[in-house]
Amino acid sequence: MSKRQEIRARRQKKQMRNRILVILLVVVVALLLVLVLILPSINRTRVLANAASVTVTPITPRVFKSTVDGVHLGNANAPVKIDVWEDFQCSSCLSYSQTIEPQVIQALVDTGKVYYTFHFFPFIETLSTVPNSESHQAANAAMCAADQGRFWDYHDILFANNIGENVGSYTDVRLVAMAKTINLNMTQFDQCFQANKHQAEIDQDMAAGQAKGVNGTPTLFVNGTVVAPGYIPSFDQIQTAVTAALPKQ
Repeated sequence: MSKRQEIRARRQKKQMRNRILVILLVVVVALLLVLVLILPSINRTRVLANAASVTVTPITPRVFKSTVDGVHLGNANAPVKIDVWEDFQCSSCLSYSQTIEPQVIQALVDTGKVYYTFHFFPFIETLSTVPNSESHQAANAAMCAADQGRFWDYHDILFANNIGENVGSYTDVRLVAMAKTINLNMTQFDQCFQANKHQAEIDQDMAAGQAKGVNGTPTLFVNGTVVAPGYIPSFDQIQTAVTAALPKQ
């Protein structure tokens, strides 16, 4: 074989190797794209199937006398605004939401004195030695319920099924099971939940709380002034702060 033929043969082998490499690269990219498209669907199917076998504590949906608007309750033009930051994993928030909040709504919101707003402050998972996403996922699911006008029902079922911090209260499977229990539109909920549709809003709530000095939950403000900082505010403390904030007759 002449020198020229050897050079041509080496060039042809190199070109063949390059073609093979390009083909392999295309195949790998195609497989990755398929996985990106299929895996979320597989995960959704698995979560939905497992949720069917999960037992959660049901709730009796509350009937509100006041206007319900997503995470808000009451008349938006009420003279006093209450803003409360909570983490659904928080045991103190559980106590506040089940014992004090109903009194606040009945005595202050339903009477037109207060416009009440829930804010997300999903911080507990960051304190765990094994960080997970329970606080954020619970918030995400609650906002997906809010899209269907059911935030407060989902709020209540989350707290009814709080079994502790960072111990699996709010796994994806349990969150989906809770949505089923309160009869949400599951197709709509699942699409919202899997897409983390409301993450930006949750992050904004967290940032707004931090800017106001929130570093634990529940933290409650009456017209921008914190009530009982560092402690669960009692109903009497909240009522006193609201009375002081009402316009003088």
